[in-house]
Amino acid sequence: MTTRSDVESFLQCPALALVGLSRSGKKFGNLACRELRTRGYRVYPIHKSAESIDGVTCVRDFASLPEPVDAVLVVVPPAEAMSVVRDAAAHGLHHVWLQQGAESPDVLQACQDLRLNVVSGECILMFASPRSYHKLHRAVWRWLGKLPH
Repeated sequence: MTTRSDVESFLQCPALALVGLSRSGKKFGNLACRELRTRGYRVYPIHKSAESIDGVTCVRDFASLPEPVDAVLVVVPPAEAMSVVRDAAAHGLHHVWLQQGAESPDVLQACQDLRLNVVSGECILMFASPRSYHKLHRAVWRWLGKLPH
């Protein structure tokens, strides 16, 4: 279960990797990358074959990150998320945000086994200085008592 502390710990990381950027530019990973960059985060997309997407330089893997990074936003299906989580842990990352659709019981168990701090079942844009409809969504969740405690 995601706690408020898990969310806050992740959001305190000024630089983060992002796995799940699409060449089309129309997927949630692309939106998250743009939005998080406008909020001051240094976001490093990891993409196995693209050198850049939407004008943002991509790196091929965690070993190629240009600076120490302790967090990864995962925006891929659970079958891919499993290897992302394992690779992240192997490269010393401690914080994982499994965007909705990336989580599964097996991926969550892997995070626990690897002793990773994990946020699951939450939209990062509702928590990282939310704007527009994400701000409204967060307010509604707060009113309904659905925010992490």
